Amino acid sequence: MDRLAKRIGERPDHGGGLDAAVIRFGGERSDWIDLSTGINPQPYPMPMLSPGAWTALPDEGAEAALCQAARRCWTVPDGAAVLAAPGASALIARIPWLAPAGRVTIPGPTYNEHARAFALAGWQVEPSGPAIAKVVVNPNNPDGRQWSAAEAFDGLARGGVLVVDESFADTCPAASLIELAARPGVIVLKSFGKFWGLAGLRLGFAIGDPALITRLGEMLGPWPVSGPALSVGAQALSDAEWARTSRARLSADANRLDRLMAAKGATPLGGTDLFRLYDTAAAADWQVRLASARIWTRVFPYSTGWLRLGLPGTPVSWARLEAAL
Repeated sequence: MDRLAKRIGERPDHGGGLDAAVIRFGGERSDWIDLSTGINPQPYPMPMLSPGAWTALPDEGAEAALCQAARRCWTVPDGAAVLAAPGASALIARIPWLAPAGRVTIPGPTYNEHARAFALAGWQVEPSGPAIAKVVVNPNNPDGRQWSAAEAFDGLARGGVLVVDESFADTCPAASLIELAARPGVIVLKSFGKFWGLAGLRLGFAIGDPALITRLGEMLGPWPVSGPALSVGAQALSDAEWARTSRARLSADANRLDRLMAAKGATPLGGTDLFRLYDTAAAADWQVRLASARIWTRVFPYSTGWLRLGLPGTPVSWARLEAAL
């Protein structure tokens, strides 16, 4: 945890950062293919929005319609509350303040923003052991590990807080732990921007213990979600046919990417159908080589061999990646 403490004041380690890649390697943003994130490269088609979605303050009816669509989409159990927020990251930053600081376990390596948020709130962050709060990412980022309910609760004190981050679970809904959302102390996070591919809309959800969800809503304040996000989110979450078609395409493309990378000498380690993780002899060298072809990928500060790639979204992108490899 000393390393974590030293990194608290540094720029968070995430995918993206394409502007920095352009400065380092040249070209214009439009020249680049960004495979450093896990965002659906073929996003949900933006519907026509009424002028009121842009000009009026978001009303309770639109928010209620969005939350009802979320309940249907994710089969939220009775007794669990649903809160819409301006992105899952806004919820991650606030969750540590729901309870007095103590010991939280966050098995890793995983998405680092959870540890950062708890540490900033004064919590002792550990990778394992007994604790009064626990965070599991299901499926995990970056290796795709899926958690069982028993594994998720293991080591958590009675009456503790369990956070299940399911930002990437929409490619594999059967692996979701949404049924836990009806239990006291549980919060399940959902991201809209990943699977539906509209990350710039900034929309996410907290689902779970009504007492905790109510407090999160109070922290967010009035009108946390924009009118356009309410409208687009409600329509997209209700479009089951688009979701089924997208899952099939993403699964096929993830398998295609694994075959391509394995043929070039990388070892597939897992991931999800929105991003794939590979073991290489030298991930930084792979990243630089692909960057010279204006393709941006993800490396990790804790591994010299791990390289993560999102999925190309067009035939041209696939051809460019294969040529660069």
